[in-house]
Amino acid sequence: MFITRYRDMTRMNHWAVALLFICAGLTGLALFHPSMYFFSAFFGGGQWTRILHPFFGLLMVLGFVGLFFAVVRDNFWSKADTEWVKKAPQLLKGDESGMPPVHKYNAGQKGVFWIFAISLVLLLITGFMFWQPWFAHFFPIPLRRIAMLVHAVAAFALVMSVIIHVYAAIWVKGSFRAMTRGTVHEDWAKSHHPLWYKEVAGKNSQEVTRKKH
Repeated sequence: MFITRYRDMTRMNHWAVALLFICAGLTGLALFHPSMYFFSAFFGGGQWTRILHPFFGLLMVLGFVGLFFAVVRDNFWSKADTEWVKKAPQLLKGDESGMPPVHKYNAGQKGVFWIFAISLVLLLITGFMFWQPWFAHFFPIPLRRIAMLVHAVAAFALVMSVIIHVYAAIWVKGSFRAMTRGTVHEDWAKSHHPLWYKEVAGKNSQEVTRKKH
């Protein structure tokens, strides 16, 4: 039996942000270093790459805003998450039996989510500070240089967190289905997110009871 983990709109939002992340990332890499300039060929050359990069980034942030409000309620930190982090080394060894029960997201997923959010805020703010020719002239050159450094660091953090996010989705079998079909197997939910499963199962049983009456 399968249960719903994500609504259609949330999944569409997720994949739109993922596509824009790829476009923003490739155009950003093309502008970052001459050795990666060849990525500009996918976007019509250097001039178009320079023009498109900030728009890809802005659309990515706007898309993430919708995703943020859809899942933020389940990403607030709790005492159980602190305990999960303490026992995380044994999980990395492949032993999940001693891990504390978690709700819809574990502490690792929550950490990645907040890195996404913070990185994107920094990328948005600093990107405006050296966006030529529209906004850069409002800021002094030294501040623009600092903004470019922060922008690069935030982009690196975002890319690393995305790699972790993708790896975890592949590593934990059954996870990828949640963002492709919107559902997960009941056994998967019981094993990896038991508290969330209990909540969903309780709601489903209440709905069935109401329908019967």
